[in-house]
Amino acid sequence: MTFQIGERVVYPNHGVGVIENISSRSFGAQLERFYLLRLATNHLTVMVPFSHVGDVGLRKVTKTTEISRVLTFLADGSIKLTADWKDRFKENSDKMRIGGLLAVAEVFKTLIIIQREKPLSFREKKMLERARALLICEVSIARCIAELASVEVLAKALLKSGLPMPEAL
Repeated sequence: MTFQIGERVVYPNHGVGVIENISSRSFGAQLERFYLLRLATNHLTVMVPFSHVGDVGLRKVTKTTEISRVLTFLADGSIKLTADWKDRFKENSDKMRIGGLLAVAEVFKTLIIIQREKPLSFREKKMLERARALLICEVSIARCIAELASVEVLAKALLKSGLPMPEAL
């Protein structure tokens, strides 16, 4: 997958960023091309080698039709709960690291449901907050709406399944 300078992309588990530059660096006799990506949430700059774009899961911002699928899932999609928190944490970490927005929504909804029944571990609380932030940001950008409006859209979808929108930490 190739991207252009100025294009918005998603760096999984870190959020949406903008391709600011495409550069080349030589390592010994080998020349490697890089995307220089500035993340929107924390303004960090990340260099992603062309050869590792697939490995890190760099992708285009989700389209509006996919956002509708995510909202439908949050409203009435079913989830599979894993009892052991270590197994659940590993599954969720994998989804956050390499999955698309629907996988992030699965993690988000799963952790909200678990949180209603018992306190989450510190690591799961952090993951819930990360999933929340990623969903808000990408829905906001894909739909060209403010992040506050994005929170409302997600809260309405969750409300349909009887779940609360978690507050930011």
